[in-house]
Amino acid sequence: MQEKNDTGSIHISDEVIAICAANGALNTDGVVSLWGGITENIKENILGNLGKPSNFKGIRLTQENEDIYINLYIIVEYGCKIPDVAWEVQENVKNEVESMTELTVKQVNINIQGVQTVEEGKA
Repeated sequence: MQEKNDTGSIHISDEVIAICAANGALNTDGVVSLWGGITENIKENILGNLGKPSNFKGIRLTQENEDIYINLYIIVEYGCKIPDVAWEVQENVKNEVESMTELTVKQVNINIQGVQTVEEGKA
């Protein structure tokens, strides 16, 4: 997103929006982790993070003017009510991104990629 005024311009990168979305999702009860796909997981296991944070795995963004469309791919905790967790993730992500960037989040689509016990997630 790029905003211009008399003083200059402000650009908010996709990475900043992704960090906000990741924080909103991961701070939701019932979410174990974000899912980056098989290729991302293999790359991370073989190469490590190489000094880069992996906050962007499991998040796909589309920007149209000042509107944001977010697709999240998450792993949820075994035993939780998946629809309740998904609705809460949508609210948390929308609130986090909008409060930090002042952009409008039009959609937050949740894709449940797996179910995991909390102990598995820590191992």
